Amino acid sequence: MTDRQGPAERLFDATKRLIGSLLSSGETRLRLAVVELEEERARLITLLLLAGISLLLLLLGLAVLTLFIVVIFWESYRLEAIGGCAAVFLVSGLGLALWVRRQARRPTLLKSTLKQLATDRDLMEADRES
Repeated sequence: MTDRQGPAERLFDATKRLIGSLLSSGETRLRLAVVELEEERARLITLLLLAGISLLLLLLGLAVLTLFIVVIFWESYRLEAIGGCAAVFLVSGLGLALWVRRQARRPTLLKSTLKQLATDRDLMEADRES
């Protein structure tokens, strides 16, 4: 008996190695995606809690500041003070809403996974060309 394999057996072995490599690479990418999703979830929970607390504190502070301004100008310009405070709140709210919309459109989910997959694709294309 000889230790040499025929062409069919070599092709079968090479195919098995290729499939094994693809599965291993896919598993690595999937693990990276899961880790990123877990990190993103933890970050979002923290952000939501901090945003809620800060929103509550800001709302309380704005209410007290508005009351303070209205009381100061109660005798002479109470309507102007109320209108000015309302205008400042509306302009600030609109500016913040626009900033939040811009931030929400920025893609951050699975950023590293997508980058790694693009790198893998580029490497595979370079191997095919050479």
